[in-house]
Amino acid sequence: MKQGKGLFGQGMMSRGQKFLLLSLIPIYFMFIGLFLQPLDTILPGIIRLIREPDFLITDYFVVGGVGAALINAGVLTLMSIAIVYFLGMDMTGHTITSACLMFGFSLFGKNLLNIWAILAGVYLYAWFHRTPVQRYVYIGLYGTSLSPIITEMMSVGNLPLAGRIATALAVGCVIGFFLPPLATSVHFAHRGYSLYNVGFASGIIATVIVSLIKSFGFEVESRLIWGTGFNRQFACYLGILFGGMMLAGFLVKGKAIVPAYLRILKSSGISGTDYLKEEGGAAAMFNMGVNGLFAMLCVLAVGGELNGPTIGGIFTIVGFSATGKHLRNILPIMLGVYLASFTKTWSINQPSPLLALLLSTTLAPVAGTFGAAAGILAGYLHSSVALNVGIVYGGMNLYNNGFAGGIVAIFLVPVIQSISDRRAKAKGGISL
Repeated sequence: MKQGKGLFGQGMMSRGQKFLLLSLIPIYFMFIGLFLQPLDTILPGIIRLIREPDFLITDYFVVGGVGAALINAGVLTLMSIAIVYFLGMDMTGHTITSACLMFGFSLFGKNLLNIWAILAGVYLYAWFHRTPVQRYVYIGLYGTSLSPIITEMMSVGNLPLAGRIATALAVGCVIGFFLPPLATSVHFAHRGYSLYNVGFASGIIATVIVSLIKSFGFEVESRLIWGTGFNRQFACYLGILFGGMMLAGFLVKGKAIVPAYLRILKSSGISGTDYLKEEGGAAAMFNMGVNGLFAMLCVLAVGGELNGPTIGGIFTIVGFSATGKHLRNILPIMLGVYLASFTKTWSINQPSPLLALLLSTTLAPVAGTFGAAAGILAGYLHSSVALNVGIVYGGMNLYNNGFAGGIVAIFLVPVIQSISDRRAKAKGGISL
């Protein structure tokens, strides 16, 4: 494929301008947040976000207020973008993906305090191996999915404040230190057919850590804080953003956006895909806008709520629209989850199933590689695994669907490949 020109492309925008343009997303929502909550209640709201437990499912719209949640998410996203920028790294698809994930999950689990110990652990890993930290920075940003563990360590036991801070820092550093080698290892297990690779690795780490602390008598209680009543206003805000992305992509690339987008639709989306590099920023942005609008409409169509967690799920789809997701490979997965709701004991518009509907798209490469039928099956299986696997770590891994998706990919892909291989050999006249 030809290197894309235009927005984010070569020869038109400087490196700083690219990062500034990406920063407009969190700035847009921070500006909105200032008008959705009285200014004198935003700071106390952010403090509540920091102090409250934030394992799944904790909607920051309810805990601290909509404005506080958006400011928290916006500031963390800007900090994440700044980390990549000041490390001297060029923008890639993963820069966009990590920024969108940081924004989305900072609406229901990540806050201004609980991500830094994990990032410090990743830095220690790079220092220990005398390797540039740039190599692991995205693993670190994705790995903040385990930030609820840090918050829990801050409140565990009867230790004085200094002891709890030291414990949280130690646990966070251990998590961050373990993430790079584990993320590399588990990738070989699912072979790139689950896009949330660090989420899979994080699920393993969360299982070990939570099992360990439970053995000392620490109990993790179930939690469900779910905001309602925001659909009308956030349908407007999100619609403007995603529509603007599509319009910007079209205005920059013109009629050439159509063949570029069609090339994106033809890709499998397997891990390692980078639409920003392959097709340029205009096409990537157009794909992000299309997928974001589609995901939002899906939530509304099934009677779901637009709140912190579901907007986080929507932004996960938007972020990975720069690194693997498109309508052709996410639609069958989501259809599989939707069809599952007619045969199982839950309704699709309930909190956990609704998140599974959005986040099941980690398995988009399955549909992109093996076709729609395989994608529907993957989504159907994922809905059951995602709604049950979190029990082992008590919701401490925000990327629960990443862990579930990895399990489904490891289980399903070899079976599909064996069937495909048999058909291929049968056509060649080889008897099995």
